[in-house]
Amino acid sequence: MNTISVVTLARGRAAHLGNVVRALSRQEHRPLEVVVAVMQDEFYDLPECGLPVRQIMIAQGASLPLAAARNEAARAAAGDMLVFLDMDCIPAPSLVGDYARELRAFDGVLMGEVMYLPGGAADGDWSVSDFAAVAVRHSDRRGPPAAGIEPCTDYRCFWSLNFAIGRDTFFRVGALDERYVGYGGEDTDFGKCLDQAGIPIAWMKGALAYHQYHPHHMPPIHHLDSVVRNAQLFERKWGYRTMGHWLHAFRLMGLIDDAPGRPIRILRRPDAADLALTGQQSHQPYSNTTSVIRILEQRAAAALPPDVAAAPEEAAAAA
Repeated sequence: MNTISVVTLARGRAAHLGNVVRALSRQEHRPLEVVVAVMQDEFYDLPECGLPVRQIMIAQGASLPLAAARNEAARAAAGDMLVFLDMDCIPAPSLVGDYARELRAFDGVLMGEVMYLPGGAADGDWSVSDFAAVAVRHSDRRGPPAAGIEPCTDYRCFWSLNFAIGRDTFFRVGALDERYVGYGGEDTDFGKCLDQAGIPIAWMKGALAYHQYHPHHMPPIHHLDSVVRNAQLFERKWGYRTMGHWLHAFRLMGLIDDAPGRPIRILRRPDAADLALTGQQSHQPYSNTTSVIRILEQRAAAALPPDVAAAPEEAAAAA
């Protein structure tokens, strides 16, 4: 019988991780274990859940070792199937069972559904059945297929928030590249490695997780340095840059010079106005890069001389 280990990585936000562990204890198909890669100085005091929960300490540097932490958790896992679930994602009761059913016949990566909760939805005593009324889908992410699984032909869509893969397949493709340190890029790099190895990626109906609210910025200007560093690592490895939408926003904000053919230069640090523009508010289930870029592009157009600003509209009319 196939066995499933649920692996996650954690730093801070103990209440979020506690909610995830509680939800895993309520799974219709119980996992073999839960493995937590801990990126802080102390282990968590987690609720009793009736499941084996193993915490492993990850060596820390100045930045979050996200790729290394996921790899360490996977190496420590005993299951022959791995479900990677971020520490802020509360699994619906069928998540583990949904993945187990589909992975038996699919040697690749499955990406489950994710819905976003507003602030306060997972505080105190909660029930997953209450989340459906308040959760929303992210406007920058596509929805699941109507049923079953659907191949994803664009490796850039791979998302490590909630996915499952056979343990042997994960290590056959080389796991995550641990040179990516801090936020950004390691997901897309792994997707590219899967693509190069001919390992399929698929969206699936089910395996639903509810993302818990926490303050965040999109684009992630609070991770400016690691996004720039990891974009350049990706370029050295594959010949082009990733995270282009974030870099575009950073450029519009005057934070970077990312002209092709030379290293990206950080021109200034984010200020209070930048943080206000990109910050997620408690009534927002998620922050949104696309809407911020739209505002920045409108500001840029308004700052141009009238004849220059009108040029794109004239070109469109001529077309």
